[in-house]
Amino acid sequence: MKRIRILVTGLISAAIFSTILFIAAGRIAYMQGWLFLSTNIVTTLIHFLAFPKNNDLLEERSTVKEGAKSWDKLLLGISAIIYFITIVVAGLDSGRFHWSPYCNVWVNAVGVLLAIAGQLIFLTALRENRFFSSIVRIQKEKGHTVCDTGIYRIIRHPGYSGMTLSLAGVPFITGSVWSAIPTSVAIIILFVRTVLEDNTLKNELDGYIEYTRKTRFKLIPFIW
Repeated sequence: MKRIRILVTGLISAAIFSTILFIAAGRIAYMQGWLFLSTNIVTTLIHFLAFPKNNDLLEERSTVKEGAKSWDKLLLGISAIIYFITIVVAGLDSGRFHWSPYCNVWVNAVGVLLAIAGQLIFLTALRENRFFSSIVRIQKEKGHTVCDTGIYRIIRHPGYSGMTLSLAGVPFITGSVWSAIPTSVAIIILFVRTVLEDNTLKNELDGYIEYTRKTRFKLIPFIW
């Protein structure tokens, strides 16, 4: 049932944000809006089909448990507001007022590829790490240990890398240059979360400092 809830929640979220985009655009005959909706449905289905059959992981990601960091709750709330603003700006721009120059379908296709690639990286990280929570916390009751296998040998926070790519795809999918401004703010918040989570793990998770010496890069291979 919890796996079904992931699917239903994802589809409802896709419908809500797509509705906001169409309302901001002021019309139904809005190709970028339908592309945005289709992309979100596809990534939701990928997430549902690829999600590991791990009841503990499902439980961890579906509820906020004791020990969740208050700063992460705050940043998640701010991120949700920024994403809402991004969608509204995109709709007003490419759907209603056309502030941005016309872009061809290849630009939109790049956005779709970024969104799907980001989701696949995110899911690769989730499947590799059995302690992959939706909010930062040390899962002491489950014997939390460092994940240093698979994609975690390349970067320490691949989930955030995937989320960054998916966010970057939104201005391309919608064809809105102006939506890149709030999108950039959302990506900066992800970078802040990366630093704060990394510091938390260094201070509170046994073996993490040793892991950082082997896997040097936090988010972007060979850069940072």
